[in-house]
Parts: sequence; structure tokens; C-alpha cells
Amino acid sequence: MSSAVWPVVISYLLVLPFKAHGENFGYCSTEHTKDLSNNNLTRIPSHLSNNIEYLDVSHNNISSIVHGDLSGLTHLCFLKITHCGLQHISPDAFSNNSEIKVLNISYNHLTIIPNLHLPQLRILDLFRNPYPNYGLPHSFGNLNYLSILAIGSPVATSVKVEDFVPLRNICLKKIIFGDRTELRNYEKGVFSQLKSLQEVILKVTFCHHFHIFKDMIIDFDQTQTKKIQLIKLFPDQCSIMTDPFDAFKDLRVLSNLSIVDTWINSSVMVKLFKNVWKSSFEEIAFLNITYNEDTPDGFQLPKQNHTMNLRAFILDGVHHHQYRYPTINMSVELINQLTYLKFSGTGMNILPCNLISAIKSLQVLDLSNNLLDDSGFWWSGCSSHKVFPALRKLSLSHNRFNDLAEIAKNVNDMKFLESLDLSFNSISIGKPCFWPSHLTELSLSHNNLGDHVFRFLSPHFQKIDLSKTGLSVIPLNSISLLPRLTHLYLSFNSIQVIPADFRSPALVRLHIDQNAITFISQKTMEGLPQLKTLKAGHNPFSCDCDSFWFMTEMNKSLLLDWPMGYACSTPPSLSGRRLGTYEYGWLSCQPGLQAAVVLPVLFVVGAGLAVTVYACDGVWYTKMLWVWIRMKRRGSKKANRLLNATFRYHAFISYSQHDSVWVGSQLVPALERSGLSLCVHERDFEPGKWIVDNIIQCVEDSYKSLFILSKNFVQSEWCNYELFFAQHRAISVNDDSLVFVLLEPIPTDSLPKKFLKLRTLLRRKTYLEWPADERKQRVFWCNLRAILQTVDQSKILKDVATDIADICPLLPVIE
Repeated sequence: MSSAVWPVVISYLLVLPFKAHGENFGYCSTEHTKDLSNNNLTRIPSHLSNNIEYLDVSHNNISSIVHGDLSGLTHLCFLKITHCGLQHISPDAFSNNSEIKVLNISYNHLTIIPNLHLPQLRILDLFRNPYPNYGLPHSFGNLNYLSILAIGSPVATSVKVEDFVPLRNICLKKIIFGDRTELRNYEKGVFSQLKSLQEVILKVTFCHHFHIFKDMIIDFDQTQTKKIQLIKLFPDQCSIMTDPFDAFKDLRVLSNLSIVDTWINSSVMVKLFKNVWKSSFEEIAFLNITYNEDTPDGFQLPKQNHTMNLRAFILDGVHHHQYRYPTINMSVELINQLTYLKFSGTGMNILPCNLISAIKSLQVLDLSNNLLDDSGFWWSGCSSHKVFPALRKLSLSHNRFNDLAEIAKNVNDMKFLESLDLSFNSISIGKPCFWPSHLTELSLSHNNLGDHVFRFLSPHFQKIDLSKTGLSVIPLNSISLLPRLTHLYLSFNSIQVIPADFRSPALVRLHIDQNAITFISQKTMEGLPQLKTLKAGHNPFSCDCDSFWFMTEMNKSLLLDWPMGYACSTPPSLSGRRLGTYEYGWLSCQPGLQAAVVLPVLFVVGAGLAVTVYACDGVWYTKMLWVWIRMKRRGSKKANRLLNATFRYHAFISYSQHDSVWVGSQLVPALERSGLSLCVHERDFEPGKWIVDNIIQCVEDSYKSLFILSKNFVQSEWCNYELFFAQHRAISVNDDSLVFVLLEPIPTDSLPKKFLKLRTLLRRKTYLEWPADERKQRVFWCNLRAILQTVDQSKILKDVATDIADICPLLPVIE
């Protein structure tokens, strides 16, 4: 957002080599990485896993690499061996590592450039090794995919054409050459034979042999090289009497020039620009230079009578040791075609309106990393409308701006401004902000603003950067007021949750990395239908069912930093484990699948139980259980009943309705004529009362329960109830109250399962059989009456004993 795309890309490519020669540039996966740097190793370990793709053994004491050291690493793609004191690499050292694409062996003690047989090699870094010359082995002619080469020796002072002949047919795109030492000899045509070159970084110092510099520049111009970076071009305090840039005016291909880490005098600067104006250069950059005025009038550059190609000027990091501002006197016509201008790291505290106002075509202005504040930029003598007639992008980051409302007011005068960068300032919010409708991009990152910042934004904004602004929530009501939002950067905050109802239909890019987010839900992603890029790494993800959809169904191609930045934080047992390797349980996190599995199992089990219950008369036993519970409750209220209660009947008669004729015509008359009191359900059950209650009551009010057994009896459910209750009563009071009369023979196999207890009772108890012979019937009646009369005597004795026990306490004591 802070500058046009092409200058940013150029600057990035120029600075990139200083970060680390031989970075993988996306050629190699970092999923299978092994970092063994600073481990005091004397050789590469032999026990390493063969799936390693990225290996770093830098800062150890490995003096040589020979055949077998890397034989087990057949999938190795990236190898970094720097600062190891490496002295020797055998020709067959990489015979089993044909997949290596990036090799960094810089900062070692190699005295010979090694033979390399690596058919897939893309990037090779040989920088800072003390080989005496730049002669490349013939094997380099087989490095068909070599794209970037870094080569430099502190002791090599000459370069010959034959040194780089092996690369003549290689499609080399970029070369980083030299080790900040001055060359003494250079053969013309060394680099012109590298026809595919597009970018050059030259780390060669010149103070005496400027003809070598001229020859090298001409060679590079004969290739496809567009960009050239000159690092430490002149040593400090170098006295330059000639014009070292005389070759520039004849250039036709080179278009981008950068001078880095260089001491440069004002007299040399004048010579440089006189030739740059006449050259093919369209962009010129000074990065981290030390400027010294060695002329009394400073930098003086008169008007030039020719067309100039310069469109971009970058001044990033200027140091000067004089106690006054540099003097610059030049014709504004020399810069009135600029579209990109950057003054960064210059200590500027007030805007030079007179100079900038002359650049009518200026579209991008970068004033980052200065000392500007509200009054220094919008000062009274500076009219924004006149100074910035065509400005589209403005970067004021790393300054001292404060009042957001005042800034919003002033940028209304910049009629074409589209992008504003206010990152790394001291911005405060409070007053309402009225932004112009043409401003669509705003960066407020690294300002302590809080959750209310969304209320001070414009509905016209399309790109917003609020990284590290103290956010803890994403206010949905504010996001809904940004209908045109396409890019949202919320990195480095304290956001814990992305709301499930987060809706931003136009959003195509979202950065929420480095927050406190534990999961990303499917509903959240459904609210972002146009999203193409998501950066959400380095959050404390919870490896549970909340993250199940994200881990299994989320389109990982949207994730800019997958998989390296995604790791489990909870539960503790999985802390640090990458989400990409976490094995999750499908069944445990899918309720629908759980129901699909559990319900059929429950159905089968339930059906099996139902069949079992039905086959074993489970329904009847359930009813019995319920009645037994009721009887138990009633029995607890009638403890010691036989000693304290008066019984109404000698016997309760239980029989089948089909046997009622025999009971009514013979049994009942015969017994009642003998003076016995009987309970017959047809006669003695209480009307309106539940049948089970009647049965229980009659059983409890009778000394004996008389059961008339027949085939009809065992088929009657009510007879079964009566037997059950009578048996329970006999067990609970520990007496012998059951009497059985077998009216007809009952085969054993005819008894239902629920009458299995009856078999046991019949085996253990004596029962009477009703005989067909009339003479035997007399014996039957005598036996039955005897049983009931015995019960009657027992009843009388119990009553007498109870009466005596009640009267004894009332008698006086006789001494």
C-alpha cells in the first residue's frame, strides 16, 4: 500500500541477497525440516531420516563432505552448510542427492570451486570462500536449471572469459558477484556471454581501476540485464578524479540502478547524474549511503538539453557528518517526469513543497521513516492541492503523525489520492473522520487504536490494514458498514474469535495471523464467498471438534502460510503438533455420523431385548414387579400382621372361571357346612375396586390360600396373579399358608414358563387330588377339612396368646 507495485518489487529484489544467499525461493517444501545448526558437529549425522527435504547444518565444525555423508537423504532439496570451516567436497559427495535444488556453502574455507553433479540445482551460493580464481568446473555446464549464482572470493582479483564458459549455455537469470574487494584484471566479454542474465548484484569495490568498472557495465548491457545493484562501489575516503560513470550514457538495456552501502561525495554525485540523465536508466536508488559535500556549492546540476528517461528516484537511508543541511541546486525540469519519489530515512521534518510542487506527474510519494508530523507536512506555506495534483499513493509511515481526524480533513485536498499509509505513527482517535470518497486504501497498522477504530473508517475503503492496533474483537456492526472491503489485515492483535455470522461478501484477502484464535468455523467461511487468500497461522489452535471442519474440509490452497504456521495449542498433550499431521477421529466429531451409527445399533439391541422379553414373558414379569413393589410398600405398613390382626376368612379360594361350576356346587357348600368361612371372588370381591387390590386384600385377610389347579388354571393370568401374591405373603410372614387341590392331572410340559415356580411348589408341598371315585371323595373332604380345621386351632391359639400378652401387664405383682 505504501508505494507502487513495481518499485516495491525492485527494492525487494535488491535487498533480498543481503538476507541470506540461497534461500529456497519456494523451490523446496519446509514440511520435513531438520535444523542442526550450532550443534558442534564434526560431520553430518548418518542416522537422519530419509524423508528430510530441508537440512541446515550451519555453524558447526564440518571440514569435509565425502561420498556417503548424505547417501541416506535421497529426498534432500535444500542444504545449507555455512560457517563450518568446510575445506573439501568430493566430486561424488552428492551422488545420491539428485533432488537438491538449493545449495548454500558460503562462508567456508573452500580453496577450489567444487565439481557439482546436481541436475536439479536452481540456486547455488559460493560466496565468501577463499578460492584464488573464478574458474568454474566443466560440470557446471550440466547445471541446466541453475537460475541464481552467488560467487565471491576475498583473494580472487582477476576474472577471465574462460572462467564462466561452462555457464555459456545455462539460462542463468541472476548473478551475485564479488566479495567487496577491488579487481586488478578483467577480460572483456566475461559476463556478456551470459545472455540470459536479468539481474546483477555487483559486490566489487573501485577506486583506481575504473576502466574495469566500465568494461563490466558494458558487458552487462549486452545481456538481458535490466537491474544492477552496486554494493560498496567506492571505499570510504576514496579520491575520485575521473568520471567513473562515463559508460552510462551509452547504455541501451540497463534500466534500474541501485547504489548501496557506499560513501559518495557531492562531486561524484554530479558526475553520476550527468550520465544518468543521458542513459537508459528509468529508476535510480540510493540505499544506506554516506553523503559528503566536497564542493563549496554542494550538489549543482544545471539544465540538460536532451530527453530523460528517469521515472523513479529512491533515497532510502542517508548519513552525512556535516553540521548543516546538504545544498542541492538543480533544474526542476530534470525531475518533472518522475512518477515515483521516495525520501526515507533522511531526517526530514518539513515538506520541501517548492521542490515537490514542480513534479506534476508524481503519482507515488514515500516519505516514510522521517521526523514529519502534522504541522511539518501540512504547513501553512504548502498547499496540498498545488503540491500533489496527480498523487495517488502516499506513505507517511514511521513518522510522528497524531490526529487522524485532521489527516482525514487534509487529504480531501488531494483529489486523486487512493492509498494512504499511516503505519508506525502515534495516531490517536476521538473526533469524527470525514474521508474523501476517492481514498480506498488505508494502513493504520502499529498504532494503538483499540476496538473503536472501525467507527472512524470510510465505507469507501477497499483495503484496510489494522495489524497490531490493539484489537480484541471484530465488531460485526462496523464490518457491515464496509460493503466494498476486499482486503483486511488484522495480524498481531488479540482477537479470540472470528464470529460465525461474519459477513463480507466482497472480501478476497484476509490476514488474521498472530492472534488468539482457537478455531475457524465453516459458517465464518460461508460468509466470505469471494475469499481467495487467508493467512491465519501462528494462532493457538485447539485440536478438538471445534477445528474438525478446518482440518478436514477447509480448502488449504487459500492458506498463504500453510502448513508451517499452524500448530495445536490445546489439549496440552498435542501442544506444538502441526495441524497438518494431526490424526483426528471422524466419528467423534460428526454428530450426524454418530447418530447414523448409534441409532441402528440401539435399534438392533432394542429389538433383540424386545424379542427376548416377549419370549420369556417379560411383560408379565414386569407387571408382577410393579405389583410386588406395591405389595412391598403395603407390607411395610403392616408389620407383624399375623399377631395383631383379625382374619375374616379361613381360606381364599383361587380357581379358573372354567372351574366355577365345581367350586360353586361342591367345594364351597361342603366346606361352609363345616363352619368354615371362605372368600370367593365372585361373591366377596369389593365392587369398584381394582381387581389386583381385591386379590391382595383377600389374600391378606385369609389364613390360607386354596388353589384349585387344573389346565384352565395354568392358562389364566388372574390365577397366576393370585398365586404370586399368596406366595409372596407366605414368604414375607414365614408361614405355610398355601394349599393346593389338583382337580385334574396337569402334564409338566403344559405349564407355561411363568408357572415354572408352580412345579417347584408342587414338588415341595403336599397337595390333594380330586378323585373320580365317590368313596375316595369322602376321604378327600375329610382331609381338606382337617387341614383347614388345623388352621382354625392354630388361629384360636394365636388369638388366646395375643389376649394373654395384652392382659399380663395389667395384673398386680404378688410378693
